[in-house]
Amino acid sequence: ERRTRVRHGGTHLSSQWTPNIDRLAEDGVVLTQHIAAASVCTPSRAAFLTGRYPIRSGMVSSNAYRVLQWTAASGGLPTNEITFAKILRDQGYATGLIGKWHLGLNCESSRDHCHHPQAHGFDSFLGMPFSMMADCARWELSEKRVGLERTLGLWFQVLGLASLTLALTSSWVPVLGAALAAAVLFTASRIVGHLIVHADCFLMRNHTVTQQPLDFDRATPLLLQEVSSFLQRNKHRPFLLFVSFLHVHVPLVTTKGFLGRSRHGLYGDNVEEMDWMVGRILDTLDQEGLADGTLVYFTADHGGCLESRLGSNQYGGWNGVYQGGKGMGGWEGGIRVPGIFRWPGVLPAGRVIQEPTSLMDVFPTVVQLGGGQVPQDRVIDGRDLLPLLLGTAQHSEHEFLLHYCQRFLHAARWQQRDQDPTLWKVHFMTPIFQPEGAGACYGKVVCPCTGEGVVQHDPPLLFDLSRDPSESHVLTPDSEPRFHQVVGRVRQAVEEHQRSLGTVPQQLGTLNNLWRPWLQPCCGPFPLCWCDTEDQGQ
Repeated sequence: ERRTRVRHGGTHLSSQWTPNIDRLAEDGVVLTQHIAAASVCTPSRAAFLTGRYPIRSGMVSSNAYRVLQWTAASGGLPTNEITFAKILRDQGYATGLIGKWHLGLNCESSRDHCHHPQAHGFDSFLGMPFSMMADCARWELSEKRVGLERTLGLWFQVLGLASLTLALTSSWVPVLGAALAAAVLFTASRIVGHLIVHADCFLMRNHTVTQQPLDFDRATPLLLQEVSSFLQRNKHRPFLLFVSFLHVHVPLVTTKGFLGRSRHGLYGDNVEEMDWMVGRILDTLDQEGLADGTLVYFTADHGGCLESRLGSNQYGGWNGVYQGGKGMGGWEGGIRVPGIFRWPGVLPAGRVIQEPTSLMDVFPTVVQLGGGQVPQDRVIDGRDLLPLLLGTAQHSEHEFLLHYCQRFLHAARWQQRDQDPTLWKVHFMTPIFQPEGAGACYGKVVCPCTGEGVVQHDPPLLFDLSRDPSESHVLTPDSEPRFHQVVGRVRQAVEEHQRSLGTVPQQLGTLNNLWRPWLQPCCGPFPLCWCDTEDQGQ
């Protein structure tokens, strides 16, 4: 969930703030139209690892659940999905994941680890099986704590009133029952925040919980140390290392050395620390003699979260000229992300590619570079990027890219190359901003995908991204002679795509997204989940 603008759409963060990311861009290839397959983390990461739209793997829902809600939920990346890590591991690569996962953990018991990174091709794992979130630090901004506290508090009041009413009309047995239930709910409303911290905000090393809850002050140096250790252990063999930063996501955990450094507040501090971490990783590659033989890729899984705001303080990032942000399935601000590839001596330094590309393209690219075969028994939506990166191809293989919000198709883009080349964007649904014209859904965690908070457009909204990347000027049949031709061709492509979809269980649906105590990882006797063995060298 790293969000920094690197030479996108004319916007640029100067080297004063992100010198290492800028250096990576200067030494590599920059993709200016790099698109995430979803505008929130869980489905976007699933698509990145598998090269497939999340709707194909079931990493979607039909309700309000956009991501996995609990570590102890049964949903996750299905075991029959093939990640590029699985294929490269089979090709003899050492594979490691360091940082955030958020693609599920267990199915039937707290130790089956059916969705664990090691079940999906990673030899080693050190990180958070869930996600960094504001609730980990009990911020005023909250993903679920505040809602649960309000719900439990409301039911406490209802049962308290019921017990008083029963005391006037019934025997003491139902009165006592209602009073005890009210007491339990009152206690739960007071401790649910602490329970969330222990239930979701912890560290695992492979299959073992080693730090519960997570020690914020030690997380950054610990993850960097693991990066260095992985590279040293595997520098004499092929390796794949996925470093999934805990930055820059609320609560913006930042070490003391970076606090107060940025004129952009805490968010800027966190971005600067992440940039420093990128520099440390690049320096380690240099020190180990690995830089020239290593393909480095830097990206984000979605856009900045505009709703992460308290008063005048913005904690969720900025999306430059692009409209919308995290959680908005179609608007550019939610899905257009940085894309940088560096491979010294192989990829031309300073090359800028303005063709549409996708995070899903990483799958076939690294699979074929690693000597593997792209699976033929399923639809792979990603396309090999290497010809485009090398300059041997001038155009992306993507004629169309589709933009889902949960299982609902919100928008699609078409790179028309005949006659006058144009990049069209068609919106079938868009969220209703709150307040009107605000550009975000303030007061919510993210904008909804369907229901009363969404407007369906008939005819659809049409934009020419070639001339209007900020999606500010809606084209109509009166202003655009090709309107009906463009919309008709995009609808045809959508129908062709939808015919290729199968029926699969929704991993983010209600049944797979509930907290189940028997799936809860705990390093002590449940619910006494507390430990820290990382300082013991494990």
